[in-house]
Amino acid sequence: MISTIGITKKQQLLKDFPLETIHQQEFEWYWVDFNCPTAEEESLLDSFFHFHPLAIEDCLMRLQRPKLDFYDDFHFFVIHRLNEETLGAEEVNIFASNKYIVTFHKNPVPEIERVQKLLENQPKNWERGTVYLTYQTIDKIVDSYFPLVYKIEDHLNALEGELTYQSNVNAMKIVFEFRSDLLDLRRTILPMRDLLYRVLNSYRFSLNKSERAYFGDIYDHLLKLTEMVESNRELTADMRDSYMAMSSSRMNGIMMTLTIVSTIFIPLTFIAGVYGMNFDNMPELHGQYSYFIVLGIMIIIVIFMLAIFKHKGWFKLFKP
Repeated sequence: MISTIGITKKQQLLKDFPLETIHQQEFEWYWVDFNCPTAEEESLLDSFFHFHPLAIEDCLMRLQRPKLDFYDDFHFFVIHRLNEETLGAEEVNIFASNKYIVTFHKNPVPEIERVQKLLENQPKNWERGTVYLTYQTIDKIVDSYFPLVYKIEDHLNALEGELTYQSNVNAMKIVFEFRSDLLDLRRTILPMRDLLYRVLNSYRFSLNKSERAYFGDIYDHLLKLTEMVESNRELTADMRDSYMAMSSSRMNGIMMTLTIVSTIFIPLTFIAGVYGMNFDNMPELHGQYSYFIVLGIMIIIVIFMLAIFKHKGWFKLFKP
């Protein structure tokens, strides 16, 4: 579907006019949006607008890295928005010049719809032209990153406050899922940050002081998003390390328990083994109280060993 918006030299807004009438109108500038275009509509990039073949190829090919290319009569942006459900990147292409802006995307982009409504409701922005419109489009897309990052951050903070060893087994699966989501966000945010850095520092994309401030604000947002993603990745790493430490501590406790039990039963097993050999030459086997004497010796050994363990502080390891 193709939608059109134009601002005439008399500062009037025209909407949804036929594409073929663009050159018949006296526009100050115009905006053409290709939303989930058909193959026939895609061909208009070449047959009607005569864009550079490399730019058209970037539009039609699979997902490209965010970038800014300079051509003789227009600038070509590749930017990424994030799918709210999958966190996958979706490409949005922008052809921008002083006379027009053409947006091309194969998936619905709610941010572009919001910019279009903003344009209709705020006539004071018409005179700012296509640079301001490009800023608004990129700004709305970058702002849509924040709720996704905040959502993950809130979940991680809540999860961190509830961590116990018993919950860790299930929590770690969730932590690693969030870590994977943060990696997806990082793959999108870092290239977008690099793109805005190039916009601000390229002499070919001329910006006045006011326009530079607008794009600088987007760059600041991307820096903040980068810090948030890295901070949350460090939090997941800390939670993973805590899980490993708690697992190791519990395993040490289990091994200590088994060691104590084994240590206690070693002398008892030795005694039972000696008197279980049934040699004829063992006078203790025929004593009237031999069983009770040996049993008493075993009990004394157990008590003695437990006292030694307590004196060495081994039982303190089992306290929560």
